Amino acid sequence: MAVNTPIYTALVMAAGSGTRMHSTVKKQFADLCGMPVVGYSLRAFEENSHIRSVVLVVPKGETETALELCMKYGFHKVRNIVEGSDQRFKSVYNGLQCVPDDTDYVLIHDGVRPLITGDLIDRCCKYVLLTRACVAAVPVTDTIKRANAHGFAAETLDRSTLWSIQTPQAFSFPLIFEAYKSLYKTIREYGTDESKITDDAVIVENMTDCHVRIIAGDRRNLKITTPEDMVIAEALIKSGQQ
Repeated sequence: MAVNTPIYTALVMAAGSGTRMHSTVKKQFADLCGMPVVGYSLRAFEENSHIRSVVLVVPKGETETALELCMKYGFHKVRNIVEGSDQRFKSVYNGLQCVPDDTDYVLIHDGVRPLITGDLIDRCCKYVLLTRACVAAVPVTDTIKRANAHGFAAETLDRSTLWSIQTPQAFSFPLIFEAYKSLYKTIREYGTDESKITDDAVIVENMTDCHVRIIAGDRRNLKITTPEDMVIAEALIKSGQQ
């Protein structure tokens, strides 16, 4: 009996405004050692044998820029370039609606995490088969305190149970798509505090009965948020740690 090979699609999120970079160039398109930041994520998925196709989500008005980037660097797996929205979860939903219909699993990744590795992609692909939902993360090493309303320490949290969540976040495609549709229905009918929608896993946690598995991420898999992050990423790339 033939065994069906699961079909994986990567959804690369590059629709942010990047206001904290204080630059006229959006951070996802900023030059990092000779290639735009988002190019590194696209290259990682392009070279990974698990990934069948890529959907790239970019800011409004930037589809031509993204298309030129893909053509220049030969990112042939990018099948759709989609305009995002004013909030990340809305941009993700735009992207999910353009994922190929035959997709079994989707890996949602921040395009401004350029140091993603093939090994991390492989781990996500492995564990999502087992659990339907998994997120890359690293253990918290700092002491974490919860403050009260007056700015005083109220509680020291047990850091052995705390994780710093990264991307990719991998899901069964039907699971995450239905979770997003349920979210939008809830927003329409009841309203919700959209500020609490900080990642895709929280939507699955709240809209389905599926438990999200935490898997080993990579401390080098940093998110470019500030100019200092660009310096660190450049140093890691030049030292051969990417």
